[in-house]
Amino acid sequence: QVQLVESGGGLVQAGGSLRLSCAVSGSIVSIISMTWYRQVPGKQRELVAVINSGGSTNYADSVNGRFTISRDNAKRMLYLQMNSLKPEDTAVYYCNGVFMLSAIALNYWGQGTQVTVSS
Repeated sequence: QVQLVESGGGLVQAGGSLRLSCAVSGSIVSIISMTWYRQVPGKQRELVAVINSGGSTNYADSVNGRFTISRDNAKRMLYLQMNSLKPEDTAVYYCNGVFMLSAIALNYWGQGTQVTVSS
């Protein structure tokens, strides 16, 4: 069974920093891409940052310049370094991965980790 487990969320003051982690376990042939999303209750899930198999990244305009997505394939870990946090960054952050499992590609979600930014 493939599992993604997020950690690192918490309460932080505006202007502070957090580093989220996503641990991947299970039988995976290769990683196609990994993505951080976030969601506020009652609102649509929002893409935050993406990293593809070649290491290229893309960010939402709202976090560009403040957040950094990175990956350690050997450790099977995904990270999101969040700096200069704002109250509007408050959300549940989810890790998503698209992986090759044998001859097929599958999309997996973690359980999410809560980030709360106080003003």
